[in-house]
Amino acid sequence: MGSFTGAQVALLVGGCLVNVGTFAVYPYLAVLLRDRLGVGMTQVGVVLGAATLVQFASAPFTAAFAERIGLKRCLLLATFVYGLGAVTYLAGADDPALTVLALFLSCGAGALYSPAYRGYLVHSATVEQRPRLLSSGNAAGTLGIALGPVVGALFLHQPGRLFTMTTVLYAVLIVAHVFLRPERTAESAVEPFRRVLRGLAGLPFAVTVLTHYLYMQFYHYLSTFAEGRVPTAVYGLVMMGYSLGVVAVQPLVARRVGHVGYPVAMAVGFCCMALGMVAFTGGRVVGLAAGVAAMAVGTAVLFLKNDLEALAGSTRSATVTFGQQRLAVGVGALLSGVVGGAVYGRFEGAGLLPGFWLAVAAQCLLLPPLVLVVARRRSRTE
Repeated sequence: MGSFTGAQVALLVGGCLVNVGTFAVYPYLAVLLRDRLGVGMTQVGVVLGAATLVQFASAPFTAAFAERIGLKRCLLLATFVYGLGAVTYLAGADDPALTVLALFLSCGAGALYSPAYRGYLVHSATVEQRPRLLSSGNAAGTLGIALGPVVGALFLHQPGRLFTMTTVLYAVLIVAHVFLRPERTAESAVEPFRRVLRGLAGLPFAVTVLTHYLYMQFYHYLSTFAEGRVPTAVYGLVMMGYSLGVVAVQPLVARRVGHVGYPVAMAVGFCCMALGMVAFTGGRVVGLAAGVAAMAVGTAVLFLKNDLEALAGSTRSATVTFGQQRLAVGVGALLSGVVGGAVYGRFEGAGLLPGFWLAVAAQCLLLPPLVLVVARRRSRTE
């Protein structure tokens, strides 16, 4: 921390706490929505996928918006919308429409916060400093992801207390962001909104879509798969272990990931994800723990390398580049919600749920080489 500025340290703490509030709720949304809406997993998957798409598809526009109003102001606005979402969850305890509205408010807050958060961290950094800053920012956010599910597990059957807690947390963060130091104004010209996708780095965008299509199936559906197989509190601890694994691994491998070739990083990352999916099939604590350990290594490598490659290949500012990457995350999440939810429902209906994880593992091994082949063919024809 000694080489970071005070504003960067403050933002790292804020990024951690924002995710504590978000991920106290997010891993359990499939269960929460199923209970409140009274619908099947296919419909829940569509709702989750659509809400996540709204969050991530709007990120290029919110990134451009952050360039115009300033990163600090955008971060402050985002924390306010997070708080509004928590209040709406609280008010909608018995109202499915308010629950869905709260979900979309929270997703909108994420669309505002994430590009501005990462852009603030690296807006004045050199190429050599980027891996360390990005890995530290990811680690801080992931630490919040680690703590959030444990809090959510404690209050899963008392949602009123959970949403009261998150409302108070976001109120504190609103005040804290008021005192954040404004960033230096960029000297480069700001592109109009209609050009938010200009300068897109194609291969990192495609690999990010694939990464999150596979990863979000783990995050969307493991909670429902684990329900009745392991205690809820144990599941929360296992998910905390996943996030702590990412926190531990990513800063350690940041420099190496920054220098290794993209195909090598993809091979390591997706093979680890495949191992994790296979481990989930047993449905026991040991299998879940082994699976999330493998997932932690795989996603730590892929998340960091995808962003570094996007920054290297994009002609836009870091903030807009991160917004474009968020769009890729949203496309992957939509596919995960729509395709993954339907496939999960089929396996569940057939009484063969472990087969769902084997199907995802097969995709982890087969789809990445296909993406590379298509990207290389396209580059030769251009």
